[in-house]
Amino acid sequence: MAGSKWTRRALGAAVLLLAAAPLHAQLGAGLPVDPAGTLGSIGERVGEALDDARRSALDPFEGNVRQLRDLARERVRRLASFVSDNQGAVEWDDERQPAVRGEVLLLDPDAQALALAGARGYRVIEQGSIAGLDIPFARLAVPEGTDLDDALKRLRKALPGREISADQLHFPAGTTAPSGQAGASSAALPRGGTVGVIDGGLAAGSAARLVAQKGFARGAPRQDEHAAAIASLLTGAGTARLYAADVYGSDPAGGNALAIARALGWMHEGGVPVVSISLVGPPNPLLARAVAKVQQDGMVVVAAVGNDGAAAPPAYPASYPGVVAVTGVDGAGRVLIEAGRAGHLDYAAPGADMSALVPGKGRIDLRGTSFAAPLAAARIAARLKEAGAARAALGLVDGEALHPSRSTGRGVVCNICRSGL
Repeated sequence: MAGSKWTRRALGAAVLLLAAAPLHAQLGAGLPVDPAGTLGSIGERVGEALDDARRSALDPFEGNVRQLRDLARERVRRLASFVSDNQGAVEWDDERQPAVRGEVLLLDPDAQALALAGARGYRVIEQGSIAGLDIPFARLAVPEGTDLDDALKRLRKALPGREISADQLHFPAGTTAPSGQAGASSAALPRGGTVGVIDGGLAAGSAARLVAQKGFARGAPRQDEHAAAIASLLTGAGTARLYAADVYGSDPAGGNALAIARALGWMHEGGVPVVSISLVGPPNPLLARAVAKVQQDGMVVVAAVGNDGAAAPPAYPASYPGVVAVTGVDGAGRVLIEAGRAGHLDYAAPGADMSALVPGKGRIDLRGTSFAAPLAAARIAARLKEAGAARAALGLVDGEALHPSRSTGRGVVCNICRSGL
């Protein structure tokens, strides 16, 4: 897993370096050959992103179609490289998204559906229900010699009307680097509350406010720099209690939809009121249902919009209805050039020009919407402790938010938190 996990980090860093490079260094050849249609209507999305940017007071994209194109192109290359490096555990699904190799998910399985699937060579690996959420599912191994793309199409044809999907992967939405910055004084904002983090693992004793941690992947919980940085940000922003779910561990196919759904179920059982997810991936019916269930029972789910640029497809779970979608801004209040998009946008928060303390690494620089999401979650958790209800808490956070726009949603929150990070 170490190689594949760091491949994710390194490829994410390449996206940021690309965005930061001078424009003349980003020109070069056109888009890569894409017979599977991975790029989709990038040209249309670039145009839409530029139109949105021109309407915004915070305008990092104006006149810079090449950077948007290059971010979209880099996303394709990043995913292709990841799948190539992890062929034993990962493959493309029918939507050209990385997913767990050789497995499909069937929601609400019954005896008839499983018998029909079995007659066509689909073997049951696991059948059960997401603990804490009561969502029935089955993991099915695809027929021998069949790739995931074809297996999904065949099973959907055999079971029309059923919810069937790959177990798609989700990727961290930020990168870390060594820092020379020193810490500053704490910010004067209402503090406290409880936040759950679904990400990698935390080292034992690395987060003083960690209440509980559980693994949902092979080898989990396992110390992870990205997760440690998020825990540090939450602590610095005043969150009193942390829960951590490691959905990666040592598994090259970690971060899958089933693992995230199980993590949500565990936090739901533990009464965690606010959950921060700094991971992005495609839509998945199992995860969509899990998110809707916890929201129905009062949990606030906060998610990052990703770092693949505004021309990328909408990021999930940020795009699910009711999820608090968060983008990132730099120290000057500008939306990050690499910030992705979601089906809606709620807030912006600091995502660059800040640092965090990570065990074994010291203070490291941070960049990405990964690090904006937990800061927004910290503000929601603090206000929820004060207000007692999610709607009232979000209203109080709206009152803190500055500079609302198309690019920042209801505004920038936790900007003063920088002084405590």
